[in-house]
Amino acid sequence: MAKIENEQVWRFALAGISSMSAAMFTNPVDVIKIRMQLENELASQKGIDVLRNRYYDGFVKGGVRIVRDEGPRGLYKGLVPSLMREGSYSTIRMGAYEPVKVLFGATDPAHTPLWKKICAGALTGAIGSSIATPTDLVKVRMQGCTKLAGETQRYRSTFSAFSEIIRQNGVRGLYVGVGPTVKRAAILTATQIPTYDHTKHTILNAGLMSEGAPLHVTSSMVAGFMTALTTSPVDVVKTRIMNQQQGNKVYKSAFDCFLKTLRSEGPLGLYKGFIPNWMRIGPHTTVAFFIFEQLRRVVGIDPI
Repeated sequence: MAKIENEQVWRFALAGISSMSAAMFTNPVDVIKIRMQLENELASQKGIDVLRNRYYDGFVKGGVRIVRDEGPRGLYKGLVPSLMREGSYSTIRMGAYEPVKVLFGATDPAHTPLWKKICAGALTGAIGSSIATPTDLVKVRMQGCTKLAGETQRYRSTFSAFSEIIRQNGVRGLYVGVGPTVKRAAILTATQIPTYDHTKHTILNAGLMSEGAPLHVTSSMVAGFMTALTTSPVDVVKTRIMNQQQGNKVYKSAFDCFLKTLRSEGPLGLYKGFIPNWMRIGPHTTVAFFIFEQLRRVVGIDPI
């Protein structure tokens, strides 16, 4: 396939488009996940009791309750900052993954050691997330706003959220939770893209499938599950740190949040919202990579 001009610019642009498309599709699942992660925060429940007596009792019932309490629009809270986040964070992490992988010495896509892919993913994920943290913060706070907590609307709009946070806490207020956010992004990208990349080329090298949509979907499904498994605990910590009120902090740091959650709710507390997390990351990964690969084919860029 002939190389196109400005290939790297196209790669960044297509990464953003594909990830924003996936975010529009999975936003309702993201809202349910956030609600489940925040519910009964630091309640003295451990083991299986962590999963009992919940208002948002499971993925389906949680979605039904949100629609009943807030209408269908409740499932699309935080959509604008979510799109802003994907347009910055995922544009960088997906768009820069391949050139950074080359910097680690990956010259043969079909036979690249997994560790080089993991290092490239961790680095691009951390960089993208450190830049996009303010959009992630606003997204979490808007999605976590619920009648159950006595709040019907924390901010009037996305842009009023940015201005209110800056007015109350300065620019630094936009970077609350940057530590766990960057850690999550590094773990997520170090899992998601390398798993997709490695699974795809393992299947190709074994001759089990050929390049095309079925292979892209299969590789995406594997990547989605592995990503949900590795990121759920740090995702719970990130959500809780970002959602807490600035004047009423419950956690001193990400590590403090991790320990308090573990002591109060046990290991399962760190996996609250795992099913919606998986059901978000799985389809999000599948949609994003499928669109990314198809758009690359259209403009003349080789597959991942």
